[in-house]
Amino acid sequence: MDALDRSLQKLMDDGAGPVTTAVFESYFKQLRDGNTGIIPEDSIEPLRNVVALKDIEVDSKRAREALGKTVFLKLNGGLGTSMGLSHAKSLIPVRDQMTFLDIIFAQVRAARNRSMSQIPLIFMNSYRTNQDTHSFFPEDLRISDLTFDFIQNREPRLLVNTLEPVSWPNDPELEWCPPGHGNIYTCLAETTLLTELLEAGYTILSISNVDNLGAFPSELLASWFEDSGRSLAPEVCKRSQNDLKGGHLATDKRNGTIILRDSSQTSPEDSPYFSDPTRHPFFNTNNLWFNIEALRDLLQRTGGVLDLPLIRNRKHVVPADPKTPEVFQIECASGAIVSHFGDASPILVERDRFIPVKTTNDLFAIRSDSYTFDEHFHLKLDRDEAPTILLDSRYFGMISDFEKRTKILPSTKNLESLEVFGDYTFDGTEMFQGAVTIGGAQ
Repeated sequence: MDALDRSLQKLMDDGAGPVTTAVFESYFKQLRDGNTGIIPEDSIEPLRNVVALKDIEVDSKRAREALGKTVFLKLNGGLGTSMGLSHAKSLIPVRDQMTFLDIIFAQVRAARNRSMSQIPLIFMNSYRTNQDTHSFFPEDLRISDLTFDFIQNREPRLLVNTLEPVSWPNDPELEWCPPGHGNIYTCLAETTLLTELLEAGYTILSISNVDNLGAFPSELLASWFEDSGRSLAPEVCKRSQNDLKGGHLATDKRNGTIILRDSSQTSPEDSPYFSDPTRHPFFNTNNLWFNIEALRDLLQRTGGVLDLPLIRNRKHVVPADPKTPEVFQIECASGAIVSHFGDASPILVERDRFIPVKTTNDLFAIRSDSYTFDEHFHLKLDRDEAPTILLDSRYFGMISDFEKRTKILPSTKNLESLEVFGDYTFDGTEMFQGAVTIGGAQ
Protein backbone atom coordinates (compact mmCIF):
# COMPACT_ATOMS: atom_id res chain seq x y z
CA MET A 1 0.00 0.00 0.00
CA ASP A 2 1.21 3.50 -0.80
CA ALA A 3 0.42 6.76 1.02
CA LEU A 4 -2.85 7.25 -0.88
CA ASP A 5 -4.05 3.71 -0.18
CA ARG A 6 -3.26 4.08 3.51
CA SER A 7 -5.15 7.36 3.67
CA LEU A 8 -8.16 5.89 1.88
CA GLN A 9 -8.13 2.89 4.18
CA LYS A 10 -8.01 5.19 7.20
CA LEU A 11 -11.01 7.09 5.83
CA MET A 12 -13.02 3.93 5.20
CA ASP A 13 -12.15 2.55 8.64
CA ASP A 14 -13.55 5.83 10.00
CA GLY A 15 -16.85 5.18 8.22
CA ALA A 16 -16.42 7.50 5.22
CA GLY A 17 -18.80 6.95 2.32
CA PRO A 18 -17.90 6.46 -1.36
CA VAL A 19 -18.33 10.13 -2.34
CA THR A 20 -16.12 11.24 0.54
CA THR A 21 -13.35 8.84 -0.42
CA ALA A 22 -13.63 9.77 -4.12
CA VAL A 23 -13.35 13.49 -3.35
CA PHE A 24 -10.38 12.93 -1.05
CA GLU A 25 -8.63 10.76 -3.64
CA SER A 26 -9.05 13.46 -6.29
CA TYR A 27 -7.51 16.13 -4.04
CA PHE A 28 -4.73 13.81 -2.85
CA LYS A 29 -3.67 13.19 -6.45
CA GLN A 30 -3.66 16.92 -7.15
CA LEU A 31 -1.49 17.48 -4.08
CA ARG A 32 0.85 14.62 -5.04
CA ASP A 33 1.17 16.04 -8.57
CA GLY A 34 2.29 19.41 -7.22
CA ASN A 35 -0.97 21.34 -7.50
CA THR A 36 -0.74 24.28 -5.11
CA GLY A 37 -4.21 25.69 -5.82
CA ILE A 38 -2.68 29.03 -6.83
CA ILE A 39 -4.85 31.17 -9.16
CA PRO A 40 -2.59 33.63 -11.05
CA GLU A 41 -3.68 37.24 -11.38
CA ASP A 42 -3.10 37.20 -15.15
CA SER A 43 -5.64 34.35 -15.50
CA ILE A 44 -8.58 36.38 -14.18
CA GLU A 45 -10.47 39.61 -14.77
CA PRO A 46 -11.83 41.69 -11.86
CA LEU A 47 -15.57 41.46 -11.27
CA ARG A 48 -17.47 44.56 -12.40
CA ASN A 49 -21.06 45.81 -12.72
CA VAL A 50 -22.65 43.75 -9.98
CA VAL A 51 -26.39 44.04 -9.33
CA ALA A 52 -27.00 45.94 -6.07
CA LEU A 53 -29.75 44.78 -3.71
CA LYS A 54 -30.47 48.37 -2.62
CA ASP A 55 -31.67 49.15 -6.15
CA ILE A 56 -34.16 46.28 -6.23
CA GLU A 57 -37.89 46.58 -5.47
CA VAL A 58 -40.10 43.56 -4.89
CA ASP A 59 -43.75 43.00 -4.10
CA SER A 60 -44.13 42.43 -0.35
CA LYS A 61 -46.59 39.55 -0.73
CA ARG A 62 -44.36 37.75 -3.24
CA ALA A 63 -41.38 38.40 -0.99
CA ARG A 64 -43.07 36.70 1.97
CA GLU A 65 -44.02 33.76 -0.26
CA ALA A 66 -40.42 33.39 -1.49
CA LEU A 67 -39.17 33.50 2.11
CA GLY A 68 -41.54 30.67 2.94
CA LYS A 69 -39.93 28.50 0.24
CA THR A 70 -36.41 29.06 1.58
CA VAL A 71 -34.29 26.73 3.70
CA PHE A 72 -31.53 28.27 5.85
CA LEU A 73 -28.41 26.17 6.35
CA LYS A 74 -25.69 27.27 8.75
CA LEU A 75 -22.06 26.10 8.56
CA ASN A 76 -21.32 25.32 12.20
CA GLY A 77 -18.14 23.27 12.31
CA GLY A 78 -15.83 25.48 14.35
CA LEU A 79 -14.71 25.25 17.95
CA GLY A 80 -13.78 28.40 19.82
CA THR A 81 -10.21 27.15 20.24
CA SER A 82 -8.68 30.47 19.17
CA MET A 83 -10.57 32.04 22.09
CA GLY A 84 -9.61 29.29 24.52
CA LEU A 85 -12.81 27.24 24.30
CA SER A 86 -13.31 23.52 23.82
CA HIS A 87 -16.96 23.62 22.72
CA ALA A 88 -18.83 24.92 19.70
CA LYS A 89 -18.00 28.55 18.97
CA SER A 90 -21.69 29.15 18.28
CA LEU A 91 -22.39 28.76 22.03
CA ILE A 92 -20.39 31.90 22.93
CA PRO A 93 -22.66 34.64 24.37
CA VAL A 94 -22.56 37.40 21.78
CA ARG A 95 -24.96 40.08 22.95
CA ASP A 96 -27.58 40.44 25.70
CA GLN A 97 -26.51 36.98 26.94
CA MET A 98 -27.67 35.48 23.64
CA THR A 99 -25.34 33.02 21.89
CA PHE A 100 -24.92 32.81 18.11
CA LEU A 101 -27.46 29.99 18.14
CA ASP A 102 -29.94 31.95 20.27
CA ILE A 103 -29.80 34.84 17.81
CA ILE A 104 -30.20 32.56 14.78
CA PHE A 105 -33.16 30.80 16.41
CA ALA A 106 -34.80 34.16 17.15
CA GLN A 107 -34.22 35.37 13.56
CA VAL A 108 -35.81 32.22 12.13
CA ARG A 109 -38.81 32.46 14.46
CA ALA A 110 -39.33 36.07 13.34
CA ALA A 111 -39.03 35.02 9.67
CA ARG A 112 -41.60 32.27 10.24
CA ASN A 113 -43.98 34.84 11.68
CA ARG A 114 -43.48 37.18 8.72
CA SER A 115 -43.93 34.45 6.10
CA MET A 116 -46.56 32.46 8.01
CA SER A 117 -44.72 29.28 7.05
CA GLN A 118 -42.45 26.62 8.56
CA ILE A 119 -39.04 27.80 7.42
CA PRO A 120 -36.48 25.01 7.96
CA LEU A 121 -33.22 25.68 9.79
CA ILE A 122 -30.43 23.14 9.27
CA PHE A 123 -26.88 22.99 10.63
CA MET A 124 -23.82 21.37 9.14
CA ASN A 125 -21.86 20.48 12.27
CA SER A 126 -18.43 18.94 12.59
CA TYR A 127 -17.56 15.88 14.63
CA ARG A 128 -16.41 18.41 17.24
CA THR A 129 -19.59 20.52 17.43
CA ASN A 130 -22.39 18.07 16.67
CA GLN A 131 -23.22 17.05 20.24
CA ASP A 132 -23.27 20.64 21.51
CA THR A 133 -25.57 21.84 18.74
CA HIS A 134 -27.82 18.80 18.71
CA SER A 135 -28.65 19.17 22.39
CA PHE A 136 -29.21 22.92 22.04
CA PHE A 137 -31.67 22.84 19.11
CA PRO A 138 -35.17 23.87 20.31
CA GLU A 139 -38.23 21.69 19.81
CA ASP A 140 -40.37 24.48 18.32
CA LEU A 141 -38.01 24.84 15.33
CA ARG A 142 -37.93 21.15 14.44
CA ILE A 143 -39.98 20.03 11.46
CA SER A 144 -41.21 16.46 11.35
CA ASP A 145 -39.69 14.32 8.59
CA LEU A 146 -36.90 16.87 7.98
CA THR A 147 -33.46 16.69 9.55
CA PHE A 148 -32.14 19.75 11.35
CA ASP A 149 -28.46 18.79 11.24
CA PHE A 150 -25.84 16.59 9.65
CA ILE A 151 -22.16 16.05 10.30
CA GLN A 152 -19.34 17.36 8.15
CA ASN A 153 -16.74 14.78 7.13
CA ARG A 154 -13.23 14.63 8.49
CA GLU A 155 -10.11 13.53 6.67
CA PRO A 156 -6.53 12.50 7.49
CA ARG A 157 -3.87 15.17 7.85
CA LEU A 158 -0.89 14.37 5.62
CA LEU A 159 2.78 14.68 6.45
CA VAL A 160 4.31 17.34 4.21
CA ASN A 161 7.41 15.33 3.29
CA THR A 162 5.76 11.99 2.46
CA LEU A 163 1.99 12.65 2.21
CA GLU A 164 1.53 9.73 4.60
CA PRO A 165 -1.43 10.03 6.98
CA VAL A 166 0.02 11.33 10.22
CA SER A 167 0.01 9.09 13.30
CA TRP A 168 -0.14 10.86 16.68
CA PRO A 169 -0.93 8.34 19.45
CA ASN A 170 -0.66 10.97 22.21
CA ASP A 171 -3.78 12.66 20.80
CA PRO A 172 -5.38 10.75 17.88
CA GLU A 173 -7.80 13.64 17.25
CA LEU A 174 -4.84 15.61 15.87
CA GLU A 175 -4.56 13.04 13.04
CA TRP A 176 -7.77 14.46 11.55
CA CYS A 177 -9.00 17.78 10.18
CA PRO A 178 -12.20 19.17 8.70
CA PRO A 179 -11.99 19.55 4.89
CA GLY A 180 -13.29 23.11 4.70
CA HIS A 181 -16.77 24.48 4.09
CA GLY A 182 -16.76 23.09 0.55
CA ASN A 183 -17.31 19.68 2.13
CA ILE A 184 -20.98 20.59 2.38
CA TYR A 185 -21.50 19.42 -1.21
CA THR A 186 -19.87 16.06 -0.51
CA CYS A 187 -22.18 15.63 2.48
CA LEU A 188 -25.27 16.63 0.50
CA ALA A 189 -24.32 14.24 -2.31
CA GLU A 190 -24.30 11.36 0.17
CA THR A 191 -27.83 12.12 1.42
CA THR A 192 -31.30 12.56 -0.05
CA LEU A 193 -31.79 15.86 1.80
CA LEU A 194 -32.12 18.07 -1.29
CA THR A 195 -34.73 15.77 -2.84
CA GLU A 196 -36.62 15.69 0.47
CA LEU A 197 -36.65 19.50 0.59
CA LEU A 198 -37.96 19.72 -2.97
CA GLU A 199 -40.70 17.19 -2.23
CA ALA A 200 -41.68 19.27 0.82
CA GLY A 201 -42.16 22.33 -1.42
CA TYR A 202 -38.93 24.23 -0.75
CA THR A 203 -37.07 25.61 -3.76
CA ILE A 204 -34.37 27.95 -2.36
CA LEU A 205 -31.38 27.13 -0.15
CA SER A 206 -29.51 29.89 1.69
CA ILE A 207 -26.10 28.88 3.11
CA SER A 208 -24.00 31.04 5.45
CA ASN A 209 -21.45 30.84 8.27
CA VAL A 210 -22.90 30.48 11.75
CA ASP A 211 -20.66 33.29 13.06
CA ASN A 212 -21.88 35.82 10.49
CA LEU A 213 -24.63 37.55 12.44
CA GLY A 214 -25.63 39.57 9.38
CA ALA A 215 -26.83 36.55 7.37
CA PHE A 216 -30.41 36.75 8.61
CA PRO A 217 -33.42 35.40 6.66
CA SER A 218 -34.20 38.05 4.04
CA GLU A 219 -37.44 38.07 2.06
CA LEU A 220 -36.01 40.74 -0.24
CA LEU A 221 -33.10 38.50 -1.23
CA ALA A 222 -35.30 35.41 -1.47
CA SER A 223 -37.75 37.18 -3.76
CA TRP A 224 -35.06 38.72 -5.95
CA PHE A 225 -33.31 35.36 -6.28
CA GLU A 226 -36.52 33.51 -7.16
CA ASP A 227 -37.45 36.11 -9.79
CA SER A 228 -33.94 36.05 -11.27
CA GLY A 229 -34.28 32.41 -12.30
CA ARG A 230 -30.60 31.89 -11.48
CA SER A 231 -29.05 28.72 -10.12
CA LEU A 232 -26.74 30.50 -7.68
CA ALA A 233 -26.26 33.97 -6.26
CA PRO A 234 -23.25 34.70 -4.01
CA GLU A 235 -23.57 37.78 -1.82
CA VAL A 236 -20.67 40.22 -2.09
CA CYS A 237 -19.81 43.46 -0.29
CA LYS A 238 -17.65 46.39 -1.28
CA ARG A 239 -14.12 46.00 0.04
CA SER A 240 -12.59 48.49 2.42
CA GLN A 241 -9.14 48.65 4.01
CA ASN A 242 -10.47 46.26 6.68
CA ASP A 243 -11.40 43.58 4.09
CA LEU A 244 -8.11 42.95 2.31
CA LYS A 245 -7.65 39.33 3.43
CA GLY A 246 -11.05 37.91 2.49
CA GLY A 247 -11.56 36.00 -0.74
CA HIS A 248 -12.97 37.73 -3.82
CA LEU A 249 -14.86 36.73 -6.94
CA ALA A 250 -13.38 37.23 -10.40
CA THR A 251 -13.97 36.15 -14.00
CA ASP A 252 -11.88 33.31 -15.44
CA LYS A 253 -10.35 34.54 -18.71
CA ARG A 254 -10.40 31.03 -20.20
CA ASN A 255 -14.15 30.51 -20.22
CA GLY A 256 -15.84 33.60 -18.76
CA THR A 257 -17.12 31.82 -15.66
CA ILE A 258 -17.04 33.43 -12.25
CA ILE A 259 -14.55 31.94 -9.79
CA LEU A 260 -13.60 32.46 -6.16
CA ARG A 261 -10.01 33.22 -5.18
CA ASP A 262 -8.87 32.99 -1.58
CA SER A 263 -5.75 34.60 -0.11
CA SER A 264 -4.22 31.12 0.23
CA GLN A 265 -4.68 30.69 -3.54
CA THR A 266 -2.69 33.83 -4.32
CA SER A 267 1.05 33.83 -5.00
CA PRO A 268 3.28 36.30 -3.07
CA GLU A 269 3.95 38.29 -6.25
CA ASP A 270 0.20 38.65 -6.90
CA SER A 271 -0.59 39.60 -3.30
CA PRO A 272 -0.62 43.38 -4.01
CA TYR A 273 -3.28 42.82 -6.68
CA PHE A 274 -5.32 40.56 -4.39
CA SER A 275 -5.41 43.16 -1.61
CA ASP A 276 -6.09 46.16 -3.88
CA PRO A 277 -9.73 47.21 -3.37
CA THR A 278 -9.65 49.36 -6.48
CA ARG A 279 -8.73 46.36 -8.64
CA HIS A 280 -10.92 43.77 -6.89
CA PRO A 281 -13.68 45.93 -5.38
CA PHE A 282 -15.92 43.16 -4.01
CA PHE A 283 -15.25 40.48 -1.40
CA ASN A 284 -17.07 37.21 -0.90
CA THR A 285 -19.28 37.05 2.22
CA ASN A 286 -19.80 33.27 1.99
CA ASN A 287 -23.57 33.88 1.94
CA LEU A 288 -24.86 31.73 -0.95
CA TRP A 289 -28.34 31.40 -2.48
CA PHE A 290 -29.08 28.23 -4.47
CA ASN A 291 -31.90 26.91 -6.57
CA ILE A 292 -32.24 23.56 -4.79
CA GLU A 293 -33.13 21.63 -7.95
CA ALA A 294 -30.11 23.02 -9.84
CA LEU A 295 -27.77 22.10 -6.97
CA ARG A 296 -29.22 18.60 -6.67
CA ASP A 297 -28.90 18.03 -10.43
CA LEU A 298 -25.26 19.17 -10.40
CA LEU A 299 -24.40 16.78 -7.57
CA GLN A 300 -26.15 13.92 -9.34
CA ARG A 301 -24.36 14.63 -12.64
CA THR A 302 -20.92 14.77 -11.01
CA GLY A 303 -21.44 12.06 -8.42
CA GLY A 304 -20.60 14.72 -5.84
CA VAL A 305 -17.01 15.06 -7.08
CA LEU A 306 -16.92 18.75 -8.04
CA ASP A 307 -13.13 19.23 -8.02
CA LEU A 308 -13.42 22.65 -6.44
CA PRO A 309 -10.08 24.49 -6.42
CA LEU A 310 -7.67 22.99 -3.92
CA ILE A 311 -6.72 24.91 -0.78
CA ARG A 312 -3.47 23.48 0.57
CA ASN A 313 -3.29 24.43 4.23
CA ARG A 314 0.09 23.91 5.91
CA LYS A 315 0.08 23.39 9.69
CA HIS A 316 1.97 21.70 12.50
CA VAL A 317 0.49 18.54 14.03
CA VAL A 318 0.22 20.43 17.31
CA PRO A 319 -0.67 23.91 16.00
CA ALA A 320 0.98 25.76 18.88
CA ASP A 321 4.18 23.68 18.76
CA PRO A 322 6.43 24.42 15.75
CA LYS A 323 8.67 21.51 16.74
CA THR A 324 6.01 18.98 15.77
CA PRO A 325 5.89 17.70 12.16
CA GLU A 326 4.36 19.78 9.40
CA VAL A 327 1.18 18.49 7.79
CA PHE A 328 -1.06 19.40 4.88
CA GLN A 329 -4.76 19.88 5.41
CA ILE A 330 -6.64 19.52 2.13
CA GLU A 331 -9.52 21.99 2.01
CA CYS A 332 -11.90 23.66 -0.41
CA ALA A 333 -14.24 26.64 -0.11
CA SER A 334 -18.01 26.41 -0.40
CA GLY A 335 -18.15 29.58 -2.52
CA ALA A 336 -15.86 28.01 -5.14
CA ILE A 337 -18.88 26.14 -6.52
CA VAL A 338 -19.76 29.37 -8.35
CA SER A 339 -17.62 28.21 -11.30
CA HIS A 340 -20.01 25.29 -11.90
CA PHE A 341 -22.95 27.55 -12.70
CA GLY A 342 -22.68 29.58 -15.89
CA ASP A 343 -25.74 31.61 -14.87
CA ALA A 344 -24.41 32.55 -11.42
CA SER A 345 -25.22 36.15 -10.53
CA PRO A 346 -23.40 37.86 -7.64
CA ILE A 347 -25.54 40.30 -5.69
CA LEU A 348 -24.05 43.34 -3.93
CA VAL A 349 -25.40 43.70 -0.40
CA GLU A 350 -24.85 46.25 2.35
CA ARG A 351 -22.53 45.63 5.28
CA ASP A 352 -25.41 44.67 7.57
CA ARG A 353 -25.33 41.32 5.74
CA PHE A 354 -21.73 40.71 6.83
CA ILE A 355 -21.08 40.95 10.57
CA PRO A 356 -18.63 38.14 11.37
CA VAL A 357 -17.30 37.49 14.86
CA LYS A 358 -13.88 35.88 14.50
CA THR A 359 -12.02 37.33 17.50
CA THR A 360 -12.64 39.03 20.83
CA ASN A 361 -12.00 42.32 18.99
CA ASP A 362 -15.16 41.67 16.99
CA LEU A 363 -17.00 40.59 20.12
CA PHE A 364 -16.14 43.87 21.87
CA ALA A 365 -17.64 45.87 19.00
CA ILE A 366 -20.77 43.70 18.74
CA ARG A 367 -21.48 44.00 22.48
CA SER A 368 -21.01 47.76 22.44
CA ASP A 369 -23.69 50.42 22.08
CA SER A 370 -22.70 50.91 18.43
CA TYR A 371 -25.08 48.00 17.67
CA THR A 372 -28.70 47.26 18.53
CA PHE A 373 -31.23 44.54 17.71
CA ASP A 374 -34.33 45.42 15.73
CA GLU A 375 -37.67 43.67 16.26
CA HIS A 376 -36.57 40.78 14.01
CA PHE A 377 -33.30 40.27 15.94
CA HIS A 378 -31.31 41.67 13.03
CA LEU A 379 -28.17 43.36 14.29
CA LYS A 380 -28.10 47.02 13.28
CA LEU A 381 -25.14 49.41 13.34
CA ASP A 382 -26.19 52.78 14.74
CA ARG A 383 -23.49 54.67 12.84
CA ASP A 384 -21.91 54.70 9.39
CA GLU A 385 -18.97 52.39 10.19
CA ALA A 386 -18.21 50.09 13.10
CA PRO A 387 -15.37 51.15 15.40
CA THR A 388 -12.05 49.40 14.82
CA ILE A 389 -11.04 47.47 17.93
CA LEU A 390 -7.56 46.04 18.60
CA LEU A 391 -7.11 44.51 22.06
CA ASP A 392 -3.87 43.09 23.43
CA SER A 393 -4.21 39.38 22.72
CA ARG A 394 -2.13 38.47 25.78
CA TYR A 395 -4.87 39.79 28.05
CA PHE A 396 -8.00 39.74 25.87
CA GLY A 397 -7.45 36.95 23.33
CA MET A 398 -8.96 34.17 25.45
CA ILE A 399 -12.68 34.49 26.16
CA SER A 400 -12.21 33.94 29.92
CA ASP A 401 -9.68 36.80 30.10
CA PHE A 402 -11.83 38.97 27.85
CA GLU A 403 -14.91 38.47 30.03
CA LYS A 404 -13.02 39.46 33.20
CA ARG A 405 -11.80 42.71 31.69
CA THR A 406 -14.94 43.82 29.81
CA LYS A 407 -17.79 43.33 32.30
CA ILE A 408 -18.81 46.97 31.86
CA LEU A 409 -18.16 48.32 28.38
CA PRO A 410 -17.70 52.02 27.65
CA SER A 411 -19.79 53.85 25.08
CA THR A 412 -18.35 53.54 21.59
CA LYS A 413 -20.76 55.91 19.83
CA ASN A 414 -18.06 58.56 19.31
CA LEU A 415 -15.20 56.10 18.97
CA GLU A 416 -13.36 55.63 15.67
CA SER A 417 -10.76 53.15 16.86
CA LEU A 418 -9.50 51.64 20.09
CA GLU A 419 -6.12 50.02 20.73
CA VAL A 420 -5.29 48.52 24.10
CA PHE A 421 -1.74 47.55 25.04
CA GLY A 422 -1.12 45.67 28.27
CA ASP A 423 -3.42 44.59 31.09
CA TYR A 424 -6.46 46.86 31.40
CA THR A 425 -9.95 46.38 32.86
CA PHE A 426 -12.87 48.49 31.62
CA ASP A 427 -15.15 49.92 34.30
CA GLY A 428 -17.65 51.82 32.15
CA THR A 429 -16.47 55.28 33.20
CA GLU A 430 -14.26 55.78 30.15
CA MET A 431 -15.25 58.61 27.79
CA PHE A 432 -13.97 57.72 24.34
CA GLN A 433 -13.88 59.90 21.26
CA GLY A 434 -11.99 59.58 17.98
CA ALA A 435 -8.91 57.35 17.88
CA VAL A 436 -8.00 56.10 21.35
CA THR A 437 -4.91 54.22 22.56
CA ILE A 438 -4.64 52.79 26.08
CA GLY A 439 -1.16 51.85 27.30
CA GLY A 440 2.03 52.01 25.30
CA ALA A 441 3.02 49.75 22.44
CA GLN A 442 5.14 46.88 23.74
